[in-house]
Amino acid sequence: MNGRGTDGLVVGIGVAACAACCAGPVLGFLAATGMFTVAGVAAIGAVGLLVLVPAALWWIRRSVRRRRRRRRRPCAAPEEPVPVEVTARP
Repeated sequence: MNGRGTDGLVVGIGVAACAACCAGPVLGFLAATGMFTVAGVAAIGAVGLLVLVPAALWWIRRSVRRRRRRRRRPCAAPEEPVPVEVTARP
């Protein structure tokens, strides 16, 4: 051989060796990135729940208090019938 075909062979062997050697760490890095993404989303979701639950409880309490206050107010209508006069509009 005159050296022409060996250049491609050397590059091909180098690529195969690199893929075999670095596949584990590259896949590990990608997996860790995915796990950290999931952990980050879970952490943000947990913080969101920590804010949402007390706010929802406050809102529910507030609406229950408002309903109770509305029920306590007595109506100011008289007990006896009231005469009503129906007239035409001017």
